[in-house]
Amino acid sequence: MILENIVETIGTLFWAGWTNLLDYLAAHVLLCLVPAFVIAGYMSAMIPQEAITRYLGPRASRWVSYPAAAIGGFILAVCSCTILPLFAGIWKRGAGLGPAITFLFVGPAVNILAIAYTGAAIGMDIAFARIVLSIVFGIGIGLIMTWVFRKQEAERAAEMDSAGMFDGKLEVNPAIWVVFILLIAVLIIGTLQIGFLTNTWLSLRMPMDLPESVTSNLGNLNLAPHGALLILLLLLLAPAAYLGLENILERFNRWTTLSISLVAITLLVASVSVSEGSVVVGITGRFIGEILLIVAIGVVAARNFERYEIAEWLWETWKFVKQIFPLLVFGVFIAGMVRVILPQELVQSLAGENTLSANFIAVVFGVFLYFPTLVEVPIARMFLDLGMHRGPLLAYLLADPELSIQSILVTGRILGRKKTVVYVALVSVFSTLAGYIFGTILAAF
Repeated sequence: MILENIVETIGTLFWAGWTNLLDYLAAHVLLCLVPAFVIAGYMSAMIPQEAITRYLGPRASRWVSYPAAAIGGFILAVCSCTILPLFAGIWKRGAGLGPAITFLFVGPAVNILAIAYTGAAIGMDIAFARIVLSIVFGIGIGLIMTWVFRKQEAERAAEMDSAGMFDGKLEVNPAIWVVFILLIAVLIIGTLQIGFLTNTWLSLRMPMDLPESVTSNLGNLNLAPHGALLILLLLLLAPAAYLGLENILERFNRWTTLSISLVAITLLVASVSVSEGSVVVGITGRFIGEILLIVAIGVVAARNFERYEIAEWLWETWKFVKQIFPLLVFGVFIAGMVRVILPQELVQSLAGENTLSANFIAVVFGVFLYFPTLVEVPIARMFLDLGMHRGPLLAYLLADPELSIQSILVTGRILGRKKTVVYVALVSVFSTLAGYIFGTILAAF
């Protein structure tokens, strides 16, 4: 009997992790994460070192580097998984520790979509506090990290000096910036929630409906046909990318062309709308925008970049994927399992009052109960309805995009264990205090 219970529990946990992973891959990862990897690889390979070190490097003025990092994080990021490869890219290209940390913290915390949704679903008091405190904390944590690791930063700056990374003049092929802007546009068009992009402009009905047995089996996995198709494309992309990009610096081959094509196809498939119950494909403004941008990137890159430059771009992108994506998948799987273990009924008893312990527990919720951007807002609304105090609720919203399991794992791979431990500790302390102070101010009024 005990053995059967253990097996059943393990099965339940595995199933929770598996379905959470499927939901993540089908509904969240593509239109933000795929472009983010491509942008990170592009920055690493194509954008000159001086363009990073001039504004974000350890020699740059703090009055320039920290605001630039905060603005960059605000503009570029969609969620924590999106910011991670971009953070890896600017760190590798010579950004200072403090500005890089500011970029990492501010990006997912002040995503404009999440802020707007927070204001509508929870209240403008939380939304405003989230904006202000995220920017202040991002810069503050960056400054503290720079001070704590000042010796290592000085050594790193000296190495960059000896390598001549601050000596060259900034002469950049204009086409590099054109493609960079187009890539950023792919990310923005793919995630911006406005009517022009989300509306369906043309509907196409497929010649046949899916068999009921197929839709039923997908339903058992909590998957819609659209999400299942996206996962299938990812499964096809994985081997094609390995065969086409692993030795890309030596030669291009047919797998290279196939992998690039599959990336474009995956983004376009993710951009359409598919009605439930019948296979009716909606051509959205997002789809039209993505296809125009993808064609423009291909034309500009083919006409202005040498073959070896494109190979470097693809190789750097593939390196980021190999380094980061497996950790993201593992973290999402573990988060799905933990979500089952922690009953929602505990929320009120643990975080129903504005105490330091309640705020810290809310931060811990943010570590284990990670939800994709915009999804954390209705979850926070659920916590509020279950009795969570608004102070701990803010602490949770600040911690959730910063301290998820996968974010900690990936940050550790990029920065190293010691810097990651300090970063996690600072975010935890600052988020706890922010929630407590915010809750105290609310009580006073």
